[in-house]
Amino acid sequence: MKFTCFHLMPYRPLDLKAAAEHRSAWVVLPNSFYDPKKGAAEYDSYLDQLSYAEKLGFDVIGVNEHHQTAYGMMPAPNLIASALIQRTKTAKIAVLGRALPIVGNPINIAEEFAMLDVLSKGRLIAGFVRGIGAEYHSTGVNPAFSHERFHEAHDLIIKAWTTTGPFEFEGNHFRNRYVNLWPRPYQTPHPPVWIPSMGSRETIEWASAPERKYPFLVTFSAEAAVVRYLNMYKETAQSMHGYAAAGSQLGWAVPLYVADTDARAKEEAKAGIESLFNNFLPMPWEMLLPPGYTSNASLKATMKIRTALGSRARNQTVDELMGNGTAVIGSPRTVLEKIERVREQTGLENLIVMPQFGVMPDEFAKRNMELFANEVMPKLR
Repeated sequence: MKFTCFHLMPYRPLDLKAAAEHRSAWVVLPNSFYDPKKGAAEYDSYLDQLSYAEKLGFDVIGVNEHHQTAYGMMPAPNLIASALIQRTKTAKIAVLGRALPIVGNPINIAEEFAMLDVLSKGRLIAGFVRGIGAEYHSTGVNPAFSHERFHEAHDLIIKAWTTTGPFEFEGNHFRNRYVNLWPRPYQTPHPPVWIPSMGSRETIEWASAPERKYPFLVTFSAEAAVVRYLNMYKETAQSMHGYAAAGSQLGWAVPLYVADTDARAKEEAKAGIESLFNNFLPMPWEMLLPPGYTSNASLKATMKIRTALGSRARNQTVDELMGNGTAVIGSPRTVLEKIERVREQTGLENLIVMPQFGVMPDEFAKRNMELFANEVMPKLR
């Protein structure tokens, strides 16, 4: 099993009570809530946490992209990745992930990632996503073209990484007279590509195709959904594509907290996990799933199993989030057992751990990382 230390970089100084008067912490929350001086201190703390992960033995350090939100202060994850490359020596740096459909020119992403790969001497992992619905409100991109733009941008980036230029690319959404990447990626044929997802069947079918076999990472899901989607990937690989998916193609991204005892873990994680799911994450359904963003089949499936993201009608408690396995919280033994239970049912080999979430202070986050690295990680390896 391989381990990623993943971060959202939330804006912890947010006045949660005042922010709750607005529809969401995404898109519509006035930026008067943001204090740049406090934001600078947050970046310092979070970069320290992520670089510390390498010293603790994590294989990968993970960052991601979100726009106009207090939920995650990384609108340009390539900049954070560059800072981490300079602070680390061996850990891989994963951008999980870059939202392809919302950019004007995918060549910019191809260039950014190629630069990061060369700067790190081949330590980059490229994560590609469509971006959640709110990103389309933030950028003004038509969500009805999300799937088309994603696939076209992906194809252009991969071709730019692997084909000698200059060549011409003529698509329905992106047109480039000259594609001639300088610099080219350090890794051959290109950096590994991972696909974070919340379980779209279309994404599973596409990512598992033999010409890709991209690792599929289930995010922000209850344990039953994680097992269902990872096994769906395996079944799709076998029935549709005719091969057995490897455990290295399966991943689980989960908020996780370890303390000496179950009681202490719950007590210390409570404010962080409840603020993440009740203050930072929720948004109206029309913001989460704008018209045209997803297929009717995926929309119906999503609405059946997901309520946390699209509603503020009922706050979720730490007990509920622990009970359904959306968050893994407890003593080293409890956390180990919960992870092993999912691994036994799926065969997953990539665990993406989020050790800081919501308003959790640095002290708790670092102690959490240390306990997980020292008491849980070795047994799972």
